Amino acid sequence: MLVFEIKNDELIESVNRQAARAGVTDAAIVSLIGAADRFTLSTMPKGDALKDDITSYELPAEMTGTGEIRNGFAHIHTVMGVEGDQAMCGHLHEAHIGTHFARVYVVPCP
Repeated sequence: MLVFEIKNDELIESVNRQAARAGVTDAAIVSLIGAADRFTLSTMPKGDALKDDITSYELPAEMTGTGEIRNGFAHIHTVMGVEGDQAMCGHLHEAHIGTHFARVYVVPCP
């Protein structure tokens, strides 16, 4: 298992760079933990599973998630906990890590 730590960076871009440095092109992301200063998620509208509703949030959030790295690119689904004990979830497009950190636990696939 590999652990990618992200500080003062965008999470998806950092995971892609760290995977490339480690020679990982395909892997399971078995856990993600940390906190973001702002983030962007997408979900599918109920009438069309082929479309994405993308929303950016200028909110700090605790986060957890899982996903995969395929052909060198991270694909992460996450739950973001925001003020008022609310959860926002979906496909993670970006998460800006600054105030705190994020750690991504990766198991490479042969």
